[in-house]
Amino acid sequence: MRPMNPRGTWTLFLREIRRFLKVKMQTILTPALTAILYLVIFRYAMGDRHVPGLDVDYFTFLVPGLAMMAMLQNAFANTSSSMIMGKVMGMHIYLLMAPLSAIEVVFAFLAAAVVRAVIVATVFLAVLLPFVDLTLMHPGIILLYGICGSVIMGGFGLVAGMWAKDFDNVAMITNFVILPLTFLSGVFYSVKQLPEFWQHFNYANPFFYLTDGFRYGFLGTGDTDPFASVAIVIGSVAVTFIACWYLWQSGWRMKE
Repeated sequence: MRPMNPRGTWTLFLREIRRFLKVKMQTILTPALTAILYLVIFRYAMGDRHVPGLDVDYFTFLVPGLAMMAMLQNAFANTSSSMIMGKVMGMHIYLLMAPLSAIEVVFAFLAAAVVRAVIVATVFLAVLLPFVDLTLMHPGIILLYGICGSVIMGGFGLVAGMWAKDFDNVAMITNFVILPLTFLSGVFYSVKQLPEFWQHFNYANPFFYLTDGFRYGFLGTGDTDPFASVAIVIGSVAVTFIACWYLWQSGWRMKE
């Protein structure tokens, strides 16, 4: 059994952090610009309209969902882009040969994905907070759903990067899986506004529970009970981590 290597794990974690910090325009400033665009489009276009069935104005309802969507997309992008860049440049073989166990590699990648997601959400919310009445009603729920969602999407990105052979494969997953699921996760609407058929369809979207739980932490209201979904979310994190560990341990599509 390979001995634990905390220094190596920390080094890989720092490498991933520095990698996305080198492109600040894309990872930090872009979310700030996106937040301003959402402010202009939705805040002033929708005015003081309220969400049907919820005692909250539309823009206040929208902001936590947008922040969560940004977290999910950036967590996925962080791990998937790192993996596919390593493959294209032929550098991934050195990571496989490094004196790191599969658990340590997966932990470092997912931890870095969480850091990027948290930074993006913080910047996004910092830009919009002066224009919206948001309170931290349940900080624990916010942290739980934010971190768990980032871990799940970071793991998904890691698996996608291992599977993909080039950037086109990653773009295909992003455009045909990640974007539709995040946009249809209740970010822009309450499920109660939908016809019954589409309500049931949305309940089958796992991203919906992450978005709704995260929003509940700010507003204290939502379409579901986030406390009832905690076990499912934590279980999903465990399954994600185990799947990433197993695939990395076996070198799935990394040794071809």
